[in-house]
Amino acid sequence: MPIKKSSFKELRKTKTRTLFNKIREKKIKDTLKKIQKALTIKNLEEAQKLAQSVVGMIDKAAKRNIIHPNKAARKKSRMFAAIKKASAK
Repeated sequence: MPIKKSSFKELRKTKTRTLFNKIREKKIKDTLKKIQKALTIKNLEEAQKLAQSVVGMIDKAAKRNIIHPNKAARKKSRMFAAIKKASAK
Protein backbone atom coordinates (compact mmCIF):
# COMPACT_ATOMS: atom_id res chain seq x y z
CA MET A 1 0.00 0.00 0.00
CA PRO A 2 1.17 3.52 -0.70
CA ILE A 3 2.36 5.76 2.09
CA LYS A 4 2.08 9.26 0.65
CA LYS A 5 -1.19 11.02 -0.02
CA SER A 6 -0.38 11.57 -3.69
CA SER A 7 0.31 7.85 -4.06
CA PHE A 8 -3.18 7.06 -2.77
CA LYS A 9 -4.62 9.42 -5.37
CA GLU A 10 -2.60 7.74 -8.12
CA LEU A 11 -3.82 4.35 -6.93
CA ARG A 12 -7.44 5.52 -7.18
CA LYS A 13 -6.85 6.89 -10.68
CA THR A 14 -5.17 3.66 -11.76
CA LYS A 15 -8.11 1.59 -10.54
CA THR A 16 -10.56 3.78 -12.44
CA ARG A 17 -8.51 3.66 -15.63
CA THR A 18 -8.04 -0.09 -15.36
CA LEU A 19 -11.79 -0.59 -15.02
CA PHE A 20 -12.44 1.63 -18.04
CA ASN A 21 -9.86 -0.25 -20.12
CA LYS A 22 -11.29 -3.64 -19.16
CA ILE A 23 -14.77 -2.50 -20.22
CA ARG A 24 -13.37 -1.40 -23.60
CA GLU A 25 -11.55 -4.71 -24.10
CA LYS A 26 -14.66 -6.68 -23.16
CA LYS A 27 -16.77 -4.72 -25.67
CA ILE A 28 -14.33 -5.50 -28.46
CA LYS A 29 -14.16 -9.16 -27.51
CA ASP A 30 -17.95 -9.49 -27.33
CA THR A 31 -18.45 -7.82 -30.70
CA LEU A 32 -15.87 -10.09 -32.33
CA LYS A 33 -17.73 -13.08 -30.88
CA LYS A 34 -20.99 -11.73 -32.34
CA ILE A 35 -19.31 -11.47 -35.74
CA GLN A 36 -18.12 -15.08 -35.52
CA LYS A 37 -21.62 -16.19 -34.53
CA ALA A 38 -23.13 -14.27 -37.45
CA LEU A 39 -20.66 -15.91 -39.82
CA THR A 40 -21.47 -19.39 -38.57
CA ILE A 41 -25.16 -18.88 -39.28
CA LYS A 42 -24.27 -17.29 -42.64
CA ASN A 43 -25.60 -13.83 -41.81
CA LEU A 44 -23.06 -11.79 -43.80
CA GLU A 45 -24.93 -8.48 -43.69
CA GLU A 46 -24.96 -8.41 -39.89
CA ALA A 47 -21.31 -9.49 -39.73
CA GLN A 48 -20.26 -6.66 -42.04
CA LYS A 49 -22.30 -4.12 -40.09
CA LEU A 50 -20.72 -5.25 -36.82
CA ALA A 51 -17.27 -5.23 -38.44
CA GLN A 52 -17.60 -1.55 -39.29
CA SER A 53 -18.43 -0.68 -35.69
CA VAL A 54 -15.69 -2.84 -34.17
CA VAL A 55 -12.97 -1.32 -36.38
CA GLY A 56 -13.51 2.05 -34.74
CA MET A 57 -13.42 0.50 -31.29
CA ILE A 58 -10.21 -1.37 -32.05
CA ASP A 59 -8.51 1.70 -33.54
CA LYS A 60 -9.48 3.85 -30.59
CA ALA A 61 -8.22 1.23 -28.13
CA ALA A 62 -4.90 1.05 -29.97
CA LYS A 63 -4.62 4.83 -30.05
CA ARG A 64 -5.18 5.02 -26.29
CA ASN A 65 -2.71 2.17 -25.59
CA ILE A 66 -5.38 -0.15 -24.26
CA ILE A 67 -4.16 -2.76 -26.73
CA HIS A 68 -0.95 -2.87 -28.75
CA PRO A 69 -1.20 -1.45 -32.29
CA ASN A 70 0.04 -4.72 -33.80
CA LYS A 71 -2.64 -6.64 -31.90
CA ALA A 72 -5.24 -4.23 -33.25
CA ALA A 73 -4.02 -4.78 -36.80
CA ARG A 74 -4.02 -8.55 -36.31
CA LYS A 75 -7.58 -8.57 -34.95
CA LYS A 76 -8.87 -6.48 -37.86
CA SER A 77 -7.00 -8.56 -40.42
CA ARG A 78 -8.29 -11.87 -39.08
CA MET A 79 -11.82 -10.53 -38.81
CA PHE A 80 -11.89 -9.32 -42.43
CA ALA A 81 -10.26 -12.54 -43.63
CA ALA A 82 -13.00 -14.56 -41.93
CA ILE A 83 -15.70 -12.36 -43.50
CA LYS A 84 -14.09 -12.66 -46.93
CA LYS A 85 -13.80 -16.44 -46.57
CA ALA A 86 -17.45 -16.74 -45.53
CA SER A 87 -18.64 -14.58 -48.41
CA ALA A 88 -16.65 -16.64 -50.93
CA LYS A 89 -18.49 -19.84 -49.99
